[in-house]
Amino acid sequence: MGGHERFMRRALELARRGEGYTRPNPLVGAVVVANGEIIAEGYHARYGGPHAEAVALERAGDAARGADLYVNLEPCVDFPGKKTPSCTEAIIQAGIRRVFIATRDPNPNVSGRGIARLREAGVEVVEGILEGEARELNEIFFHWIRTRRPFVSLKLAMSLDGKIATRAGGSRWITGKEARRRAHELRRRHAAVLVGVNTVLADDPELTVREVPGPNPLRIVLDSRGRLPPSARALNGAARTLVATTEAMPPERERELGARGAEVVRFPARDGRVDPGALLEWLGERGIDSVLVEGGGEVAWSFLSRGLVHKLYLFYGPVVIGGRDAVPAVGGEGFADLEGAMRLEIRRVERLGPDLLVTAYPRSRGP
Repeated sequence: MGGHERFMRRALELARRGEGYTRPNPLVGAVVVANGEIIAEGYHARYGGPHAEAVALERAGDAARGADLYVNLEPCVDFPGKKTPSCTEAIIQAGIRRVFIATRDPNPNVSGRGIARLREAGVEVVEGILEGEARELNEIFFHWIRTRRPFVSLKLAMSLDGKIATRAGGSRWITGKEARRRAHELRRRHAAVLVGVNTVLADDPELTVREVPGPNPLRIVLDSRGRLPPSARALNGAARTLVATTEAMPPERERELGARGAEVVRFPARDGRVDPGALLEWLGERGIDSVLVEGGGEVAWSFLSRGLVHKLYLFYGPVVIGGRDAVPAVGGEGFADLEGAMRLEIRRVERLGPDLLVTAYPRSRGP
């Protein structure tokens, strides 16, 4: 690995430390390098806090003069409503000689302006180092800035033959502890986690972040007819809970769920269920930049069939369940023919203990 890639990879590692805390701002890490050695580091730790470049430059002090700076996202500039000082001006004042940037900031208030200002001040700027990795790291931010709608990830844990439960409904545990830890990392990464009421009735999940440190996402339960029991762990007060329903929910059940602290919102129905498009629009209007859909099969189909999924995390446990009545990972009607089926671009395949994780994007999508 070349020196530039090594230092940028370190910036990406640092950026990930802010996962779950900076939204809706991006994940950013910065590394100050002098004479081929890292002399200071920083990352954006929380929304409203100092940016990665400012932290790294403060730690470097006078040693930053004539040094190089590696940052995974274009440094910011001043614009109306901005909460923190311009990193671009801080870089110039610190006397940095060269700035290596992985990718430009898609925010129209910034995009290209930070780079132009640095070059105008005589700072050499090099772009595009580990750009693909940098774009994937901040794909939620990039999507949010462009659309103001949530980035939707679909997470499924299934057997090798694509089942998420046996014909008797058993589903714990198809995958092991390493996979569960990664699933909790995904919860930390997203602003909201979503399941259907059938998943709650079958597994009673808490839907919080427990295996890793980090903030809890908003919990969303799709419950079109009011079957969610007030005793469900998703209503235990550990995190905020939204129950998305339709006019079919009885008023008395709405009052019961509200008494348990849930926010109950009625959405338009589509095929007798909550319209996922209307739900995503509502969430976007309230600043929710990302949703992790965790199932079950009918919910997965409702999002996939409408083209609402941007990324898939497919966990496979080393087990074969079989059976025509076992629960498939994706339910619904299914696509009528292979020509119309959803095609995926597999980005990576990982071993997580005994399990496999396939990370994929629908074709024509990706960071």
